[in-house]
This record gives sequence, structure tokens and C-alpha cells, in this order.
Amino acid sequence: MQLMTERTYRLQREGVITGEQLLTLDKELVQFLEICGACERIKNTPIPYSYSSFIKKFIVIYVVTLPFGFAFTLGYLAIPVTMFIFFVLASLELIAESIEDPFGTDSNDLPMDRLASMIMGNVEEILE
Repeated sequence: MQLMTERTYRLQREGVITGEQLLTLDKELVQFLEICGACERIKNTPIPYSYSSFIKKFIVIYVVTLPFGFAFTLGYLAIPVTMFIFFVLASLELIAESIEDPFGTDSNDLPMDRLASMIMGNVEEILE
């Protein structure tokens, strides 16, 4: 960030950008820094292990006891219903683990390279 701020002030001293453009860029750089800080906090704040462990244990206990509640009303149909409920709950847990780190390189993570290219293009347009 320091480098970008120094560069914008240098561009203003060299006459490449005007004072008004410098004020606009300075405001945008401050907002950019705030956004980067928020993203950094998201990246560095994992889900606590105890929470993740509790959810997994709860799902297992719930699914193990679920057939007892369904057995008298659904009979043997309780087996596929319980399996389906387990599938849904386990899938939700896997999705939660997957989106815990949105800045990785997996196929379902945020397209950071494309976003950076778009931002670079927009900055180049502003500086022209």
C-alpha cells in the first residue's frame, strides 16, 4: 500500500495526474486498503476446531437416534429417510468447510486472478 501511495504522489509531482485526481486516487487507495484488511481477516480467521467438532458429533448423534423416532410411523421407510437426512446434513458440513477459505486455488474459490486483472484494467483506465 505504501508503494502505491508513494507512486500516486510521485505521479502528481511529475504532472501526470492533477490534484483532483490525486484526491480521488487517495480516497480509492484508502478504501482498497480497508477491503484488503477485511479480506485478510476473513482468510486468517478459521472456524474454531471445537465448533467444527461439535457439529460433526451432533450430526452423527442426531442421525443415529433419528430412526428410533421414525420407526413407529414410517416402518422400514425410516432407513432411506434417515440416510437422506444424513446425506443432506453431511453435505452441508462439507460445504461449510469448503467455503471457510474462499481465497484458495480450488475450483469453487473466488477467482482472484481474474478480479486482480479487472482491477488492474480499471486502474489503467483511470490513469490514462
